[in-house]
Amino acid sequence: MAKILFVITAATHWTLADGHRQPAGFWAEEALGPYAAFKAAGYEIAVATPGGVPPTADALSLTPDFNGGPEGAEKMKAALRDATELAEPLRIEDVRIDDYEAVFYPGGWGPMEDLPGNAESGKLLTEWLASGKPLALMCHGPAALLATVDADGKSPFHGYRLTGLSNAEEKLNGLAERAKWLLQDRLVADLGAEYRETEPFTLHVEVDRTLYTGQNPGSAVPLAQELLKALS
Repeated sequence: MAKILFVITAATHWTLADGHRQPAGFWAEEALGPYAAFKAAGYEIAVATPGGVPPTADALSLTPDFNGGPEGAEKMKAALRDATELAEPLRIEDVRIDDYEAVFYPGGWGPMEDLPGNAESGKLLTEWLASGKPLALMCHGPAALLATVDADGKSPFHGYRLTGLSNAEEKLNGLAERAKWLLQDRLVADLGAEYRETEPFTLHVEVDRTLYTGQNPGSAVPLAQELLKALS
């Protein structure tokens, strides 16, 4: 059976400019919605994280406030329990690209902590792009692309059209003023990407060649659906 690889943050916090450690991890909706879509389409799922550490779902992403009420929250928690692949992740450096059809990076504040400087993830993304296989990154997940910038300030993703959580959305989240940096700013300044955005928390997916990106949590399943189209 064909496989899709999820590369997920291993961070449990996001360090803000004042030193505060904001509890974090991956955002459940952004991982579990696509997980269900890929499974329904007949794909197996494998997971890799920095150091092979089992990933942590951001506790906020499991609350009624972010799941349409108590019933939705219970469904999300059940989906998390059922995603047993999360319990035994690979180390990113042990991934063999030939074993997978595509790679998917969920977001959450966790990726802002451990993926921008993760050399193994940066190498994987660079090699994945060269392979011609599709790759998808969600919300804060494109922070991982910053690790592809080399010592000369160049990245193979330079000039790609993409999206990710916008500055406006981070402000609405309430942490923009306390952050060390904002994702949208660095995707433009450091990566040299052609960043696109829509109204805050409105569904938005960008596709440029083999790169698939989604702006915000509500775009996760639509992004997965676009990836499945490319694989069909």
